[in-house]
Amino acid sequence: MGFRLNGVGLTHANGFAALKGITLQAEKGERIALIGPSGAGKTSLLSVLGTALAPTVGTAEVLDFGQNFSPKGTSFGARLTVAATPSFPRKRESRLPMDSRLRGNDMRALRSRIGTVHQSPPIPGRQRVVTAILAGKLGQWPAWKSLASLIYPLDIPGARVALERVDLADKLFARCDQLSGGQLQRVGIARVLYQQPALILADEPVSALDPALALATIRLLIAEAEARGATLVASLHAVDLAIGNFSRIVGVKAGRIAFDLPAGDVSVPLLHELYASEGDELPVQAHEPLFLLQAAANDAATRAACC
Repeated sequence: MGFRLNGVGLTHANGFAALKGITLQAEKGERIALIGPSGAGKTSLLSVLGTALAPTVGTAEVLDFGQNFSPKGTSFGARLTVAATPSFPRKRESRLPMDSRLRGNDMRALRSRIGTVHQSPPIPGRQRVVTAILAGKLGQWPAWKSLASLIYPLDIPGARVALERVDLADKLFARCDQLSGGQLQRVGIARVLYQQPALILADEPVSALDPALALATIRLLIAEAEARGATLVASLHAVDLAIGNFSRIVGVKAGRIAFDLPAGDVSVPLLHELYASEGDELPVQAHEPLFLLQAAANDAATRAACC
């Protein structure tokens, strides 16, 4: 199993309900694209899957740990649970108490199998690229090795191989604050490639890349997941990247699942309805009408089948 969410809701401390009644599951090795307007809840959904946030209502099972994240209370008034992944700095909300059935070593073991690609990777600017990539395995290594690697990189060849896959081999010993936004985003992807997690979560992973590089990077993540049988969930702003590369598309709107369909069944009217709050233009990466033609064909096929 990749994950299973059942009636998941997430209400922040200020009362804002980011997720409402989310029921969604993925089998091991599935690859899913999340699409939807800004503020729809895509990042919150990925945070629940990554165990950085626990639901305030409903249950969440991730990978095959048999764990079950659920609120202590039975309503939206239950406490919000937050914890950061071990390789990233703790978020401010992480001071809140953890509220899951997993503790200590079990939680660390689970998180070591989850790799997250952030839109803005939380990597210290003074850190060397090689150290940032090796941090992907801090949760898998013993404490002594993790500490030693922070002082002197212990697997330089491994970091170099990961960096070569995102075409940044010449930046291995560069400081992260010397990189552009797009290069830093690719370092974050190289870290997940090095980590080799069972569940890959990508939150707008190519937002800082040009269209050609964005397409190549999305295909790299898909190929990596396919080769290792990993589950991949990617939140994408550009609908053409999602429909053109993922077989399953999940539309998210106002904290709810708007639709969960094969890419071939996603029509233009459905997309316009999803993005109605953002005007008439659909967000695309390449500004080419090819995907719209495909979506229109899906729409025509649907009408033909009905009539």
